[in-house]
Amino acid sequence: MDLFDTTQLALQRASQGVSLRQRTIAENLANANTAGYRRRDVEFKGALSDAMAGGKSALEAVTFSPEMDRTAPLRGDGSNVDMDKEQSTMAQVGLEYDALVQIMKTRMQIMRTAITGQ
Repeated sequence: MDLFDTTQLALQRASQGVSLRQRTIAENLANANTAGYRRRDVEFKGALSDAMAGGKSALEAVTFSPEMDRTAPLRGDGSNVDMDKEQSTMAQVGLEYDALVQIMKTRMQIMRTAITGQ
């Protein structure tokens, strides 16, 4: 019997995906004025959802990676980073990360209570 269930593993993978997305958005912001730079993003929710359907082994194997956004309109300098959108997305991703941390914390408190009776 595993101490951590697939939900806990899914939460860990989700936090990894959110963290990678935060770093990727930070790179976009850092390169906003770099001519020719193309924004990147991490779409982890679909991969995570598919992995959850496949069970623990699929969750353990799921990976996320930044991908170039080819849909955003290019500016005159060849870049497609929109500072306002990136900052808005960064705020949203920060809230997602905070929510995941709170859920994991609550689950750990429940486990601690079940083990210790306190």
